[in-house]
Amino acid sequence: MFDVTQPKLAWTLILVSGLLEVAFSTSVQLSHGFTRLLPASAALLFGGLSVYLMSLTLQVIPIGTAYAVWGGIGAVGTVLVGLLAFGETLSLLRIGCIALIVLGIVGLQWAE
Repeated sequence: MFDVTQPKLAWTLILVSGLLEVAFSTSVQLSHGFTRLLPASAALLFGGLSVYLMSLTLQVIPIGTAYAVWGGIGAVGTVLVGLLAFGETLSLLRIGCIALIVLGIVGLQWAE
């Protein structure tokens, strides 16, 4: 579907696939153990699209970098959704750990 040969397009797809990963994990939470049809279906769709788009970027971005950035975006985004939508608590330790993930993502992009 996409011919990912441009680094900017590859990085854009990594960002989009990471955001789809957040939508996936949020849908899994809302599906209540896949007992609710709409959120469960959304989770499967978002998860599949996320992995597919990330896989396209492997034409340009090394797999270790792509996977780490994709996972980092998904992790940080999901923490933010947990805080904002599901009332999870925030502590200094969690803030520090999130900051380390973000620094790692930025560092991996600079290393390319």
